Amino acid sequence: IIIILLSLGCAQGILYGGILLRSTGNNKMANRILGTILFFLSYRLLVQILRLFGLGRYDGWYYIMLDFSWIHGPLLYFYVKAYLTQNFKFKKWDLLHFVPFVVQVGFSIFVRLQNLYWEGTRESLSWLGYWGYVVWMNLSTIYFVASILIIVYANKAQNFIKTVGENGTVSDGHLLWLKRVLLAFKVYFSLVLLILIIDLLVINKADFTSYFYFTQFYYYPFFIGISGLTYWLGLAGYRRKDSKYQKTVVSEEELEQLKNMANTLDQAMMTNKWFKDPELSLNSLAAKLEVRPYLLTKCLNTVKHKKFNDYVNELRVEELQKLLRQPKNQKYTLLSLAFESGFNSKSSFNRAVKKHLGMAPSALKPDS
Repeated sequence: IIIILLSLGCAQGILYGGILLRSTGNNKMANRILGTILFFLSYRLLVQILRLFGLGRYDGWYYIMLDFSWIHGPLLYFYVKAYLTQNFKFKKWDLLHFVPFVVQVGFSIFVRLQNLYWEGTRESLSWLGYWGYVVWMNLSTIYFVASILIIVYANKAQNFIKTVGENGTVSDGHLLWLKRVLLAFKVYFSLVLLILIIDLLVINKADFTSYFYFTQFYYYPFFIGISGLTYWLGLAGYRRKDSKYQKTVVSEEELEQLKNMANTLDQAMMTNKWFKDPELSLNSLAAKLEVRPYLLTKCLNTVKHKKFNDYVNELRVEELQKLLRQPKNQKYTLLSLAFESGFNSKSSFNRAVKKHLGMAPSALKPDS
């Protein structure tokens, strides 16, 4: 049963990992990172399956089948960044996140090579070789560090999502998918970490003569859980591999520029009363500001979280309220003052008042 369960996750990860690695769509980099995650998860499941068949236990395979679990956390974080950042590319300093993975591979090779020098006595190994083997192979060190890295990088990715969400630059559908992925990994490996701590502080402390209690109490359920994550992640990730990017993440520098543009826009609108022009359009306003229309749209969406029509109509409603407070305008009808404020039709005026003030237009001037 265990072999079947592990094989299902392994096969699913290899299948969809291969498809995602060959992706060429809008989410090419994100899909390739996800495909890499699936391959590493599938590889670990495959190693465990082979061990169930007696392969990899101090034979030739033992020196080949290494554990690469310290790479999952950084990859998870960069998957989120690549998914939310258009045209994402790795930078040189991004490679620092993979230092733990390099350490894991190097130390794993060193520890496994100690078996070539083992002659049945502690003295046949160096001090580092002996204690390295004890800590690395006889305790749950690899899984302990891997779980911590996944939790830390899941938190880091969640903070990145919060930043994107606060900027209002990505659709809720994209964010929800990524939140589910991070929650699944975070909850599962938090459970693993808790069991490892109990194993280390309680069970091993009670009887340190036993060999790797983690193997007895949680080893196979642990891999069944990984198999389930791999199966779900492969299927769900494949379904979203061609999801079109709707909006882009804005860097801090670009966000600051857009905020400055927004301030300039507000001052110009208040000074020149451009919103009172009933024919004002996105293109004509951009021309007045001497900026490209797409930048103006990005400024409104990112900084003010508003569409062009909503932004202009809100200013018109505010202008109407100012006109209504002036005694000299009491003789004019509400609709005439609405036209004076920049509205070009009664229907657009009615919609704007209901949307921005939450009341019927007649409530602004009951005697109108």
